Amino acid sequence: MALPLPGSPGTSWSTFRERFRQTFNGADPRVCIAFWLFGLINNVLYVIILSAALDLVGPSVPKGVVLLADVIPSFFTKLCAPYFIHAIPYAARVIIFVALSAMGMLLIALTPSYTDGGTISTKLAGVILASLSSGGGELSFLGLVHYYGPFSLAAWGSGTGGAGLIGAGAYALATTNLGFSVRSTILASACLPVVMLISFFLILPRGPLTTGLFINPTGTSDDDLDHEQREGLLSSTSSLNTVSSSTSGKSSAWRRFKANLARSRSLFVPFMLPLLLVYIAEYTINQGVAPTLLFPLEESPFKHYRSFYPTYNFLYQTGVFISRSSTPFFRIHKLYPPSFLQCVNLVLLFVHAMYPFLPSYYVVCIVIFWEGLLGGLVYVNTFAEISDTVPKEDREFSLSATTVSDSAGICIAGFISMGVEVWLCHWQVSRGRDWCTRL
Repeated sequence: MALPLPGSPGTSWSTFRERFRQTFNGADPRVCIAFWLFGLINNVLYVIILSAALDLVGPSVPKGVVLLADVIPSFFTKLCAPYFIHAIPYAARVIIFVALSAMGMLLIALTPSYTDGGTISTKLAGVILASLSSGGGELSFLGLVHYYGPFSLAAWGSGTGGAGLIGAGAYALATTNLGFSVRSTILASACLPVVMLISFFLILPRGPLTTGLFINPTGTSDDDLDHEQREGLLSSTSSLNTVSSSTSGKSSAWRRFKANLARSRSLFVPFMLPLLLVYIAEYTINQGVAPTLLFPLEESPFKHYRSFYPTYNFLYQTGVFISRSSTPFFRIHKLYPPSFLQCVNLVLLFVHAMYPFLPSYYVVCIVIFWEGLLGGLVYVNTFAEISDTVPKEDREFSLSATTVSDSAGICIAGFISMGVEVWLCHWQVSRGRDWCTRL
């Protein structure tokens, strides 16, 4: 339900507050807190890694290399896991995700930097471990959203947006303003996955995990779920063993697999394609174009050229946080228009990197912020539309399977951005703007 803006005709602050209260009526605070923390922790390490891309690989290596290492494992996890991950109980999944994340960040932090003789490949191995955790976590928690209702989706979306804001902001603040080393900052972040354990085992209500029943916004359960859906991602280990040990169970699993493939195809045009497009555009901007959106230092608030990159990322993540937190107040049902607008942003900034025409650094900041708003808007409204329009027997799988689109878009953007960044930098140097070589 969209809320009128305060001060618009026929509204007042008291009316707005009442509509706000009605919007969140029936929300379980424990569910909202747990899913917000799931979104935050599952995505925050991914954001920190991308924010640290320049420091991890140095100026001579395209930052798209880090992007690919950070997203390809997640992409393949999202592509394959929805068809078999139901065999792993949620408690075990969370423990696995936490272990992979912590090990990945420790490997990145404890490997010497490229300036001290450390190998980039070792750091990228740590990035891959964190990526596996992030991909598995996203498809699992979005599948679980179906059982906890629309407030869990709103909380998850806000948490993922908060991850971008907190991750990029904390990294920029720690390494730029407070003077902490990159190693110390990343090492401290290795402790963050423990919050996911606390959220799952101590905060999240366990009722839906034991009953397999969907909780609607009023807090009641839906008794109309069929047996197959109740199994879903929340099947117990004992029932899975029974199914796998019988011929009829194997046949049922094969039928379910084929049905899920058909479901995936039906999701592509209405949901997967606009999400794919918006991610290709925005991550090509972030990893390929943004490193070349530089200005003379005297025309900016910075003392070093390396400060442009994390600042742009922080502004982008601010926009993402705002739009991913917007579904209780504002909804869009047509996903393609904002996706096409994101493509316009890509063209605009690419042309500016070649032929500078935007009058100042601050105008670029506004465009980057707008880019974040569009990206977050498409992401969270895609899953909101699935929750609203897909039949309940297909909804859990559909929420999980659609997550592959954002990772696929980021993968494509990663390959594009590696060439785009190098080409744009060479173009600028050949025309007397060598700032991209001073990062």
